Amino acid sequence: MPDTKPLAPSPLAEGVTQFQLDFNEAPPLDETLLSELNAWRRILYQRGLNGRDPARYGGLAYGNVSQKIGSGFAISGTQTGGIPHLSARHYTMVSAFDIESNTVRAQGPLPPSSEAMTHGAAYQANPDIQVVLHAHAPMIWQNADTLDLQSTEPNIGYGTPAMARAIGRLLSQDPFSVLVMGGHEDGVLATGRTPSEAAHRLLDTLARALALRPKTPS
Repeated sequence: MPDTKPLAPSPLAEGVTQFQLDFNEAPPLDETLLSELNAWRRILYQRGLNGRDPARYGGLAYGNVSQKIGSGFAISGTQTGGIPHLSARHYTMVSAFDIESNTVRAQGPLPPSSEAMTHGAAYQANPDIQVVLHAHAPMIWQNADTLDLQSTEPNIGYGTPAMARAIGRLLSQDPFSVLVMGGHEDGVLATGRTPSEAAHRLLDTLARALALRPKTPS
């Protein structure tokens, strides 16, 4: 399992938490609060957008999902991307975060995803955003320009304050979109008012990427 201690931001340290975490173990949320999000997350897993592959990313699990609940948000826990079907015990509530001090406060059965700061920045960018889906989609990531998608700079590592600020800036301009994380291999972010809206946005973008004519070798 990856370490949850804060490390210096690095785009190479995939799956390792980059922020200072104030975590308290607590009982899981009510399962019904997460039922729709979990249904769509299961579809993302079936499509390989969340998962675990020994041949990718050093064998670490990838992808995470979150949803606003009250004044905070529930997010899938660290390294749960490879679990086919999540339950409430795989989610944690983030009750507070601060980008400038690089801190996250959470409580639940297990620590939050290493992308918790990025999800928080998305919710902070626009109050109408209620769901954030983080997936790994090589076809979208590699064709961001052709698909006319906004992207963070390639030198910005995942889960860092710099990534959070970049995501916040992009979503403040276009809150409901699919974004490419330029410094996070294959990483994309989709937002929505509901899990269905965010997932359809992500899957529609994937379909457009798959429909592109394959590049002819030069």
